Amino acid sequence: MLWSLFKIVLFVVIVAALTLGAGFLMESNGGIQITAGGTEFTLGPLQSVIAALVAILVVWLFLKLFALLIATLKFINGDETAISRYFDRNRERKGFQALSEGLMALASGEGRLAMAKASKAEKYLHKPELTDLITAQAAEMTGDRKKAEEVYKRLVQNEATRFVGVRGLMKQKLDAGDTDTALKLAERAFAIKPKHEEVQDTLLRLQAKNADWSGARKTLNAKLKHGALPRDVHKRRDAVLALSEAKGILDEGKTIEAQEAAIAANKSSPDLIPAAAMAARSHIAQGRSKYAIRILKKAWQVQPHPDLAAAFAEIEPNETPQARLQRFKQMTAMRPEHRETKLLLAELNLAAEDFPEARRSLGDLAETQPDTRVLAIAAAIERGEGASDAVVRGWLARALTAPRGPQWVCDNCKTIHGEWTPVCNTCESFDTLSWTTPPQTETVLPAGAEMLPLIVGSIEDKSEPIEQAEVIDPEPSQSTDAASSEVDADEATVTSAPEPEKVK
Repeated sequence: MLWSLFKIVLFVVIVAALTLGAGFLMESNGGIQITAGGTEFTLGPLQSVIAALVAILVVWLFLKLFALLIATLKFINGDETAISRYFDRNRERKGFQALSEGLMALASGEGRLAMAKASKAEKYLHKPELTDLITAQAAEMTGDRKKAEEVYKRLVQNEATRFVGVRGLMKQKLDAGDTDTALKLAERAFAIKPKHEEVQDTLLRLQAKNADWSGARKTLNAKLKHGALPRDVHKRRDAVLALSEAKGILDEGKTIEAQEAAIAANKSSPDLIPAAAMAARSHIAQGRSKYAIRILKKAWQVQPHPDLAAAFAEIEPNETPQARLQRFKQMTAMRPEHRETKLLLAELNLAAEDFPEARRSLGDLAETQPDTRVLAIAAAIERGEGASDAVVRGWLARALTAPRGPQWVCDNCKTIHGEWTPVCNTCESFDTLSWTTPPQTETVLPAGAEMLPLIVGSIEDKSEPIEQAEVIDPEPSQSTDAASSEVDADEATVTSAPEPEKVK
């Protein structure tokens, strides 16, 4: 309504301005005198303006007719499209203007306007390879997935736009959760443009998700070949895929092939803990303990891990606890200050029933890094040294509310996994699991869970004098609560925590 009123007012103003201008020119003196062939022509001011406008129109018509004449001459000389191109220039100008307006509308988030401009541009230009792109993206923007799929299918039929159409359909299937069809489309897009980095990543992720380890390794090699992946990263990820392939072969019952694949994976990336453990077990199965020891020691030097210790124990499964403790010194001496080394020594000494040495091996981990495993080992040490049930239950109750310690955590989404996998179960990202302590989160515990150590037993036994210097000092909040020492051990109930992990 306001826009229509504005146009009417503007029209009236323009007419009034022209009328005033014409009146001013008619009342003005002077003009233009033109002499041609002895004849003199005198034009007033108004007539001079009209003559100038007519002259501009004549020049414009002359240029148009001249261009038409040139096009006609080209047509006569054999250019069959010269005259049609002459008449199509105006259409092209309107078409490209509509195309540019459609691109601007698409960039501005105006999907419906972009589709309208693309339709107008197609009417003038007849270039579907340009206008269909805008239409498809605008349809996706407005949520019209059916329209977008229809346009992408048209793009697939054109050789010049086939890759764009396949990629668009692939992304639609991914959004819809149809990963099987998306995998086929990704393979087709990869065949058209093997250098396209996004298609490489999508194909690799889908192949890893579907356990197509052989195909994923080919895709990874293509990424290295086309410069989309550094060589060191390629070695690491190729080892991950080789390890996953070895696990698949092991599930099929092909033991020898699985052993060789695990050894190959370890050679590609010696610091990959699952590959090192699996390769070591492969050597152990073949009676080559020397190679297994070498692999495990090399991996332990990079990052101590419980899986490496478990594989090292399998080399001599029937040895005594004292002999095992002696044999493990070649590993524990490599990273003596590492947390995992201290825990391993504490567990080995527990198995050998050397409880004072187990306490010394554990060190101050119960105060500096009190997670579930550390506190469970501390409880076992207390029991081994003859502490009362109340003290042991105090440590176990404290372990119930303690952090779980280092685990396999996805670097991308921070999801915790019970065991290592090549693909994250939550975000489906590839090779993002690392052995680390997950970030602390606010967990909802049962009411009064923080009081469990005080209810089920004090960490320090006050019922008898302390005779050993190694007893851990109680925390102030626990030692000052008089009620904790008066609780009858027979009346307190607590779910028993499992015995600490021991290397068998």
